[in-house]
Amino acid sequence: MNDKYKIPYMNACIRAFARRFHLPIKNAFLYLYRFKGVDFLNEFYESEHLQSIDDAVDDLVIVCQKNGGLLT
Repeated sequence: MNDKYKIPYMNACIRAFARRFHLPIKNAFLYLYRFKGVDFLNEFYESEHLQSIDDAVDDLVIVCQKNGGLLT
């Protein structure tokens, strides 16, 4: 993680995901970790951080659904 803003960005995305689905932050993280959302944020940070947090959450929903997640 070369960019000093990467972890704060990922944290903001996880918190926004938790708010959207009315989840505790820990549960949101565990869900995103299990269904590859955290991996997605890490791998595609360079392009994702240029978009809004809401767009990133939309992308996380799609990625997690493709990996077996059931939240919509």
